[in-house]
Amino acid sequence: MKLHTITNFIARENTYILEGERDLLVIDPGSDWSRIHQQLLQLTKPVAAVLLTHTHYDHIMSLEALRAACKQPPVYVAESEAAWLYQPIDNLSGLDRHADLEDVICQPAEETFQYDQPYQIGEFTFSVVPTPGHSIGGVSFVFPEAAWVFSGDALFRETIGRTDLPTGDFDQLIQGVRQQIFTLPNHYQVYPGHGFPTTVAHEKNFNPFFR
Repeated sequence: MKLHTITNFIARENTYILEGERDLLVIDPGSDWSRIHQQLLQLTKPVAAVLLTHTHYDHIMSLEALRAACKQPPVYVAESEAAWLYQPIDNLSGLDRHADLEDVICQPAEETFQYDQPYQIGEFTFSVVPTPGHSIGGVSFVFPEAAWVFSGDALFRETIGRTDLPTGDFDQLIQGVRQQIFTLPNHYQVYPGHGFPTTVAHEKNFNPFFR
């Protein structure tokens, strides 16, 4: 399995494309659709699904373009944030401070996550773990075969996601990271929603929020 990262121009959000032998998974399609689309065309494989760590606007801005270009792959989201896909105030694009942006309005997701079962989508096997606190439906994706975890906006390299947005909760975020990410083996690579990759061991040792 190969990993392709696109850092988008709005909020420096990371879109991840996981490449298997036959299929692709896309995590958090952000603002730079032209680069995302170019990468998908170069890979010449079908998108098996789109996974959303949460539904703030910067993580979903290319969702509808991707659906249209890639034969409507199923979209997976936390149930508690499913309605945010088509509610600009909740996904934050409709707030006054983002008046320079168009409202982000997406179609409903096809699936909502279950936390008590492993997922097999195409050739990809992974689990979904709840890591709320940045937003109420924040999740992380754990791929045990590759020793990867995609942490969304819960955990960044040597910091954490902000918790002052609607439905944010600092204690909940800290607890979720400790229970769901720091219980993984130390060598796991952590791929966050913004910024650079890190490892579970590095964050246990150097992240000031967990010392």
